[in-house]
Amino acid sequence: MIKRITGLAALVLASAGAFAAQPAHAESEAATKCHMTFSTTGWAAIYKKADGRGHVRCDNGQSADVIIHVRGGGLTAGKFSIEGGKGEFTNVKGIHEIYGEYASGGANAGVVKSAESAAMTKGEVSLAVTGTGRGFNLGVDLSKFEIEKLK
Repeated sequence: MIKRITGLAALVLASAGAFAAQPAHAESEAATKCHMTFSTTGWAAIYKKADGRGHVRCDNGQSADVIIHVRGGGLTAGKFSIEGGKGEFTNVKGIHEIYGEYASGGANAGVVKSAESAAMTKGEVSLAVTGTGRGFNLGVDLSKFEIEKLK
């Protein structure tokens, strides 16, 4: 009888522990917002190429330094740099979901002062970026916007 009660008590405690752990797991799976600041330099002559660095911080306390690569093409030309660019990620469960390649469509324009704006997606994760800088550029393009963790 004591073995049966001990076994039943262990089962109840294990079940209680499993239920107690559920809210923590559900909380870690909750969506968070992540924000990025970045700078890039690049050029375009039908083909667009830009590289840069940035910093991402999430509302859940996670943060990382990142490398950015932009490759693509379209009706675009110029040489430019974006300083103090800003990005906002949505539908993110953790910082690990920001890495990878995003499909991007964007517009850019400027002579001396340059501006860029783009909306992009990678599966369910979305990223909207804006930035101003220097250079001369004009065009619209379709690009691959890649974010890597800085090693």
